[in-house]
Amino acid sequence: METFHVNGQSGRSSIYVGEHLKRLETYLPSTQVVIVTDENIKTHYQSDFPDVPVITIGTGEKIKTLATVEMILKKLVHYACDRSSFIVGIGGGIVSDITGFAASIFLRGINFGFVSTSLLSQVDASVGGKNGVNLESYKNMVGVFNQPEFVICDIDLLNTLPEKEISNGLAEIVKHALISDAGLFDFIEKNQQKALDLDYETIFKLVADSVSIKSQVVQQDEKESGERRKLNFGHTIGHAIEKIERSGHGRAVAMGMVAAAEFSRARQWISRNDVVRIQSLLNDFKLPTALDYPAEEIIRAAGKDKKKQGKDLFYVFLEQIGTAKVEKISFDEMNDFIRSVFNGKTTAGMR
Repeated sequence: METFHVNGQSGRSSIYVGEHLKRLETYLPSTQVVIVTDENIKTHYQSDFPDVPVITIGTGEKIKTLATVEMILKKLVHYACDRSSFIVGIGGGIVSDITGFAASIFLRGINFGFVSTSLLSQVDASVGGKNGVNLESYKNMVGVFNQPEFVICDIDLLNTLPEKEISNGLAEIVKHALISDAGLFDFIEKNQQKALDLDYETIFKLVADSVSIKSQVVQQDEKESGERRKLNFGHTIGHAIEKIERSGHGRAVAMGMVAAAEFSRARQWISRNDVVRIQSLLNDFKLPTALDYPAEEIIRAAGKDKKKQGKDLFYVFLEQIGTAKVEKISFDEMNDFIRSVFNGKTTAGMR
């Protein structure tokens, strides 16, 4: 097991990579505990849960809403929770986002922790203190920065994930390598099949290295005023694609990273060969890389990005594989680039 820490304004968060759900009880306080989980995780793993009340939510982005949060809050009232109570989210990124937000606003904030059950959540959503829900088509528009007391990343839980969800998580691991660690990118290229096969030592290293990168970035910039913006590499256009087609966060970000790499090449920072390496690795992980959506649809969706500032936004470029750079650019400049690389005529039947 490896342990990482984030010292946030709301307290210290400890991330345990290689710990197990079955040992969750050893991390819980002696006060009242309530679990929030989804239907799938409850079906597979409830026998490993501590004997405490369980609030069950649905699955998918459609339930990542204020209505779901309201349901959880009412359940917490029903269980007579108070400011000493503790909430544990057991699930993937949607569960952790919703649980962290509900805990942060219940009685003006109670402590919470996560057991992360998906690869995407272990390397991204559960780490860093972002908690929130969507508002209509606006992704993560309502939320707070608040650190969980702990995050347990149980590698064994990944064995029940469908192949598509493994690929979604690998996309975010590739992102971490691209913005911060060229050596990790080389390692991923050399161990593609082991990663897809969930070889324990390989996945453990990929999760631990990703958590290390993200925790260090968050430690420097908890509330995304500078260094943390680099974690948005591929996300501006990726989130736009995700609005158009709900095919999975990692899949959308994979296409967003290819677009961002092309944008970086257009600025003469990386080479054509670098773009090809990135695209080939994502393809090997069975992630889409073709930029064949209608440009105007991407532009409309990207215009709703919550990171915009008036007519400008912060965009993440690559100076080289392993080094990212954030620049404030105008939407006009980004839109011109989108028109130059997206040439799809319809989204019907894609992927």
